Amino acid sequence: MSSQKNVINLPTLAGGIEAFSIQQGVQTPAGNTVATAWNREVYAAAHVVCMPFAANNPTLETAVDWEATLAFRQQLWSQGFGVAEAMDTAQRGMGLDWPTSLELIQRSTALAKSGGHLIASGAGTDNLVITPDTSIEDVIGAYEMQCEAVEATGSRVILMSSRALASVAKSADDYLYVYNKILSGLTQPAILHWLGDMFDPALKGYWGSENLATAMQTCLEIIQANQQKIEGIKISLLSKEKEVSMRRKLPASVKMYTGDDFNYPELIAGDDQGYSHALLGIFDPIAGVAAKALSSLAKGDIEDYHQIIDPSVALSRHIFKAPTRFYKTGVVFMAYLQGHQDHFTMVAGQENARSTQHLAEIIRLASAAGIFTDAQFTAQRAARIMAVRGVEAWQC
Repeated sequence: MSSQKNVINLPTLAGGIEAFSIQQGVQTPAGNTVATAWNREVYAAAHVVCMPFAANNPTLETAVDWEATLAFRQQLWSQGFGVAEAMDTAQRGMGLDWPTSLELIQRSTALAKSGGHLIASGAGTDNLVITPDTSIEDVIGAYEMQCEAVEATGSRVILMSSRALASVAKSADDYLYVYNKILSGLTQPAILHWLGDMFDPALKGYWGSENLATAMQTCLEIIQANQQKIEGIKISLLSKEKEVSMRRKLPASVKMYTGDDFNYPELIAGDDQGYSHALLGIFDPIAGVAAKALSSLAKGDIEDYHQIIDPSVALSRHIFKAPTRFYKTGVVFMAYLQGHQDHFTMVAGQENARSTQHLAEIIRLASAAGIFTDAQFTAQRAARIMAVRGVEAWQC
């Protein structure tokens, strides 16, 4: 075993153990102010920190460490990001219920307003219990309640895809009816969210069709009819071709926010016909690297932008690999390794949703991408998790 303080033991796919040296990344200066000059609007979808010692049933009850959760949002804002609150990265629908989501939105928005920071928050229908009798009007009522609650905090609404609507809608006309009704009642323009079924299987066939080209036409029809009520749309389909195709069909006033955690560098950079803004879960664990890259992009240094951000793609594709809905485990693991929280425990016990091999590969790929700015600190934390999972612990 090496005596180097940044070396740990990691399992290999062959069934053995290898010594791995964690690379030292470059520290991002605190209080990054260059973000005011960014030429893209960028949100990081932020995770929540749970209370690790709460005497609750983690599969049925939620206990949030509010201090650590809000401190992480301050960290994102300090690096120049907006915060996309109470989204799927925050385990919305996978442990985070609506009452807790609303409290999170209220706390985060109050903090954002006090500091002049950018925030947008998810409104959906997860307050609604789906039964065989659930109707389209029930879905509208659930959406309206959440939208009103979010707007009451002062946050912009991100209109989340609805499991309830996917369950009860019979055709594209039902989607047109629901979205036209909800958007007409908003006081400020919203960001739509098209979340693919790779993120949530319950959303299969959203917009009334399993054919994505047909579904896209329905979504575009809604956008065309409600341009004054829509600030942008985030699509999370993990297909750069579909995103670019839709981006080129949007009205000039409506932004495309990439939600593609596989292809974000080129989509944000854009082409001669346009570019995407960003609302990404991967910007939670790679915020420091992403901030540096976006600053280079704003200066017009596209080569430096790609040199900084491109190495993070392999990490992102691994964290978001199928089954994609469990990507939150990798996000929170990275938060622990970087010192944004003091434990690797998640709401609903989701820290166990990925294998030890998966976590080991996160360490390797994040190291190669220059994410870890204190290699010794990260090695100590990684070794603790590897030891608990049966790998010989790293020794000083």
